Amino acid sequence: MFAKLASALLVASSVISGAMAKPVPVSRDLTPRGFFSFNNWGGLSSFHNFDNFYGVENFDSSVHFSQVVDTSSHLVCHTQAVEIIQQRLLVIQEMAKRIILEQVCEVETQTVVFEQFHASLGLFRNDLHRVSGHSVGFDSSIASHFGSIVGFDGSLSVDNFGFTGHDLGAHSVVVGGSNWNDLTSPASVSAAFGSAHSAVIGLH
Repeated sequence: MFAKLASALLVASSVISGAMAKPVPVSRDLTPRGFFSFNNWGGLSSFHNFDNFYGVENFDSSVHFSQVVDTSSHLVCHTQAVEIIQQRLLVIQEMAKRIILEQVCEVETQTVVFEQFHASLGLFRNDLHRVSGHSVGFDSSIASHFGSIVGFDGSLSVDNFGFTGHDLGAHSVVVGGSNWNDLTSPASVSAAFGSAHSAVIGLH
């Protein structure tokens, strides 16, 4: 669902964390905040079975995630004009907004599903930095449903695609051909991230 969407959402999350004067320890235990479950949160029916997707206390898939790399797929990146990438990611960004606004009516649920989407996508940053312990890739099985999001008449589909967040990573495809170098890339990627972070900070 990618550099405008990735840039807008991943960099935005860094702004939130970067705005804090001191690091704040992040607890994976939801109990102290009182959130054992988001199921039927606030008495809203639109939260019915919310936790079934990633699991209780696994809000953004960061706590329980298993990856299986599909070695039968051999994709290699082909550099395109950055504007082409930005266009496609902006399409995905606006489609995400449409899905949230058109298929959810309660503003509370809109808020929570966006934060879940934002946080889950934000985990990709650690993959790009090669610090997550995961292979840098995407789930081809889940991505294959992209063309089914919109029907022939332009309306959003309501089909159940038959997967949950528990399935994320089960069909991971690693795309080869990048210029990653174990010796120099950690520093250059950090520098690129810092520049992007500064650009966002400068706009606020």
